[in-house]
Amino acid sequence: MSTITVTENRDILNQDARTFYERAKELDAIKDAEAEAVKRERNSPFSRWTQYNLEHTKEIMWLQLKHPKAAAILSFLTDQMDDHNAVMCSYKVLEEVLSVSGETIRRNIKILKDNGFIAILKSGTSNVYAINDSIFWKSWGNKKQYSRFPANIILSLSEQEERYRISITKHKEITKE
Repeated sequence: MSTITVTENRDILNQDARTFYERAKELDAIKDAEAEAVKRERNSPFSRWTQYNLEHTKEIMWLQLKHPKAAAILSFLTDQMDDHNAVMCSYKVLEEVLSVSGETIRRNIKILKDNGFIAILKSGTSNVYAINDSIFWKSWGNKKQYSRFPANIILSLSEQEERYRISITKHKEITKE
């Protein structure tokens, strides 16, 4: 890799020399290309896709047949997870979305954890659910990591103090059918 030299005046003998103006134009072109790539990725028909490893079909079928509520929780978490397979939400959110009791949520989260579908990481008193990336993932296969991630945090307005319920703007509303 060669070193670029940036100077006030063009050095025609050095092919790696740039003027400040030329270098600024190069950097602007790089920035524009990166912004265009992000825009293409955001507008891609694959932006809401989750990949699924078919080697785990038997386990998923077992879960759906034997523990349908756990399968529903896994579907919700998988839908909401970020590109690093993580999502943070309370039991209350899961209760409201799935219209089930807190005890049902606790029991089925344990089934998911005990059978290796999810890992539960702690962030203070909150749970961060990391979906098993050998089964589901949203990012490229070579980017599957548990060590670093920004989690999607799902909040329920009903859990918040009244004064906050009024001021919170809903960015994404999840509706029950």
